[in-house]
Amino acid sequence: MVWLLSAGGLDSWREAWRLSLRDILILTDQQKELRWREELFFNVGRRRAVDALQGHTDLSLLPFFRAAALAGQQEELLQVLDSVAAGSSGDLGVAARCLACIADVLGCLAGEGKGGLRSGPAANPSWAPAFKLLEDGNLPAGVQELANQRKHWLCRPDLLVRAARHYEGAGQILLRKAVMSAREFVFIGQGEMPPMGEWQEVECPARLDLSGGWSDTPPIAFEHGGLVINVAIKVDGKRPIGARVRRVPEPHLLLVSTSGEAACSISTETLCEDLTDLEDYCQPHAPGALLKAVCVCSELVCVSSPVSLKEQLLKHWGGGLEIHSWSSLPHGSGLGTSSILAGAALAAVYRCTGRSFDTTSLIHDVLYLEQILTTGGGWQDQVGGLFGGVKLARSAAQLPLRVEVEQLSLTQDFLSVLQQHLLLVYTGKTRLARNLLQDVVRSWYARLPSIVQNAEQLVTNAEECAEACREGSLVRLGECMDTYWQQKKLMAPGCEPAAVRSMMNALQPLSLGQSLAGAGGGGFLFLLTREPQQKEAVREILTNIQLKRQHRASTKQCCEIQCEVLEFSKEHK
Repeated sequence: MVWLLSAGGLDSWREAWRLSLRDILILTDQQKELRWREELFFNVGRRRAVDALQGHTDLSLLPFFRAAALAGQQEELLQVLDSVAAGSSGDLGVAARCLACIADVLGCLAGEGKGGLRSGPAANPSWAPAFKLLEDGNLPAGVQELANQRKHWLCRPDLLVRAARHYEGAGQILLRKAVMSAREFVFIGQGEMPPMGEWQEVECPARLDLSGGWSDTPPIAFEHGGLVINVAIKVDGKRPIGARVRRVPEPHLLLVSTSGEAACSISTETLCEDLTDLEDYCQPHAPGALLKAVCVCSELVCVSSPVSLKEQLLKHWGGGLEIHSWSSLPHGSGLGTSSILAGAALAAVYRCTGRSFDTTSLIHDVLYLEQILTTGGGWQDQVGGLFGGVKLARSAAQLPLRVEVEQLSLTQDFLSVLQQHLLLVYTGKTRLARNLLQDVVRSWYARLPSIVQNAEQLVTNAEECAEACREGSLVRLGECMDTYWQQKKLMAPGCEPAAVRSMMNALQPLSLGQSLAGAGGGGFLFLLTREPQQKEAVREILTNIQLKRQHRASTKQCCEIQCEVLEFSKEHK
């Protein structure tokens, strides 16, 4: 170029020092160069990880974690993640994601398919001190104690996977604390208590999620933002969920839970006469756990108080309480039973003890209750059963977690048509949402591109569904339901058992749209039929499906739906 652009440059070009590629390589330290480039790559990667976590971005860090594990760069990466977690006391959502990232790094170190399943128990006593620090709100010390314990679990794939489980367990503690911020929006007033012995009864409908479910699930609900369209329903003309409470002279708590239809119901009675009887309120499988959590959440008693249960009850309420709850729906129905039941019980307790509340406060109170019960879950179930009619509910991408509900103004004609075209079918299979929840949360924390995109599409489809309802378009509503079912299957693979798939395929000619209720995996299927009053036609199709013997009887049950249009405050007896 010098020769071309300037006169006399040819001689200097000819006299210039020439180096071949071999000459250059002789003058370099190739190992140092490659090592420097590798260090630069991982320095940049760690910086990007910090920026992604602190900036709440949707960058997937899992490929970088795998690269770091393969290159033996995990130690510095783990220290960086520890530092971000410990410094995130003001944003527990970031801290929880950091701990989930550490769990992913440990899983990468174990190797794919080695060390056992990621989902499993996280109750080794060695980790208990760290968990206790996190529960007590001492985040920096808790993260440091986790790191101290981690050093002893790095030598074998099985130990690495077990350590990953405990990091996920620690992350769940922080996630629960983040969701508990919803209690900022609970406002309870104090009035006059009704007479001793007078029952306060609350009955609630079930809920059908028409679109947007999973976007209401923390941390998605406050990291991405959630939007759900659902409807309150009667099943066979009845509100299937309820609770009643009365004050009694004896200073104890009598908790009675009943499930199933009246002819074949099962009741569990739990008598609490001491504070120690309530200590297992945070263990979901303990007898009466949900009603015990209601007692704690509603501040009937303080479990950690040095004052005895008897003294607390006499001082505040003049005696004890008898609390009954019931649901006629099968276990694992997918119709939001447990959350709605918690809302009904809280409402009955507040009325019995002379306290006032609004439905919005009750929704956030249930969110808080499910965190102390440790079942987790989102907010759409209680919205569906405590607010009447068809509604749009949303939460913004922020903490504290706040839910806003808008009841859709639909014409009476469209509601009438909707009732004639909606059917419930019990599949005969049950699968608890908690079995799916851990996998979904893990995928979201890893920011798998498919999950991030699906979360966005869930919200978009929910907006389309709301517009279809406003327009009164059954065809468009059915399309949204079908799209929603595909989104559910992408969010939680395995939520469509083969028997259910056979049913849905057989019902396809009759339906404009269909989906399993709730998280999927079993429970109730609901469909929007092309023609009105198709109950018998659906029943006939189901009786002809060649299912396994254990499913045949249950899949023939078909229930009509009646849309609830009353406000919750007007529904109680």
